[in-house]
Amino acid sequence: MPIHDPPSACRDGSDPLSETLEPVDLPESIEGEGVPLGELSTEAAVADPEPEMASDPLPERGDGILAGRLGLWARLLVWIWRGAVAMLVFLMLSSLLLVGILRWVDPPASAFMLRHAYNVWRLDQHPPYYQHVWIPWERIPASMRLAAIAGEDQRFPDHLGFDLIEIRHAVTDYVQGGRLRGASTISQQTVKNLFLWPGSGWWRKLVETWFTLAVESLWPKERILEVYLNIAQFSPSTYGIEATSRRYFHHSATELTPEESALLIGVLPAPGIYQLDRPSERLRWRADWILDQSRRLGGKRYLNRL
Repeated sequence: MPIHDPPSACRDGSDPLSETLEPVDLPESIEGEGVPLGELSTEAAVADPEPEMASDPLPERGDGILAGRLGLWARLLVWIWRGAVAMLVFLMLSSLLLVGILRWVDPPASAFMLRHAYNVWRLDQHPPYYQHVWIPWERIPASMRLAAIAGEDQRFPDHLGFDLIEIRHAVTDYVQGGRLRGASTISQQTVKNLFLWPGSGWWRKLVETWFTLAVESLWPKERILEVYLNIAQFSPSTYGIEATSRRYFHHSATELTPEESALLIGVLPAPGIYQLDRPSERLRWRADWILDQSRRLGGKRYLNRL
């Protein structure tokens, strides 16, 4: 193969490499920026940086689940609170309605009677489980009304359901080393017998206080004493002065004498211990004390304060 030497010149005899290129005019700076072309740097080349990311990081998935659960529990607690408040308001209004109805309607039985009937029924005994006959206020003799106040609650006409003076005396006696004694009024005893369950505790005392205030607000004193004498327990299976008078004295309560009335009230602290058919010396002493207190109060004139 022949070897060709590189051409030494163009046909016109000129050297192609000896020709110089004409200079091209370049702008001294980038238009509108004022930056010399020779001074462009890497930073200038990246004149438009990429958009920055948000400063706050996205929440982790676990944090979102935890926040959702906390929100659910918060809503649940709000619903429970609202439900509890609604239930409390409902119970309070219902109790007021019940007390208002019993202002005019005689209760056929008390919570204490129903509890006694249930206990007897559990022992497979047959009815009647207890004896009870209602007697209206107009037929209750004055001696019976006076004996109840003299023996159970001598400030009954004056207080609003709670004898603060007697409570203070009971607390003082206990602090000084005496035994703890009750200071319940006739109103409180009526509420306990009529509405409450057996036992003790602050919740029961709170319910008792509420019902006592309701009874004192909606019932006159005569109605409170009437209900009290008709539902009080005078023996293990006998309730009310009418049934008790018929059973032990063989006549209606309308015929009770002052002595018989005092004897009936005398058993009220412990109807399961004191016996009307065989009165003990202690019971007779209590009856005499009640008669004496009745006279000290002023006799039947004291009933005018009701």
